Amino acid sequence: MERTSFEHMDCPIALGLEHVGEWWSILIVRDAMHGISRFDQFQKSLGISTNSLARRLNALVDAGILERRQYNQRPPRDEYVLTEAGRAFRPVLITLYEWGSQHFPPDAPNVRLVDSESGRNVEPLLVDRSTGRPLDEEHTRFEPGPSASRRLRELLTVRNA
Repeated sequence: MERTSFEHMDCPIALGLEHVGEWWSILIVRDAMHGISRFDQFQKSLGISTNSLARRLNALVDAGILERRQYNQRPPRDEYVLTEAGRAFRPVLITLYEWGSQHFPPDAPNVRLVDSESGRNVEPLLVDRSTGRPLDEEHTRFEPGPSASRRLRELLTVRNA
């Protein structure tokens, strides 16, 4: 099955998914945030085929989310570390973690999100940086941007009425 490209869309969600939209990509970034950096570590953690892992790592490097660094010359071996763009994906992972915990909780979670100082579980909440207000339906809405199609403008106008 051929993957659809979103690179020509004007939507930030679609453009972001162009680079991290495959589930393996998000899990690779998750593992990188947990400290995994070497090919064999990713392969062992995920159980992904070596060909699929190599493709996903290369795509994440090409997208500027991971950086390849050689750690051994003979034989040549690389590690993969998060770039600034990769580290900036952390809030997205935290939000996905919280959403999954709320709606599809595992029987026994293998990881907890805790406050670094107290060790207490945290409950993530997205807020607007300037107002501190939650980014929920009560306080926010999507409005058409400059490149919105007529169809999208109509849809959002009806939705926001």
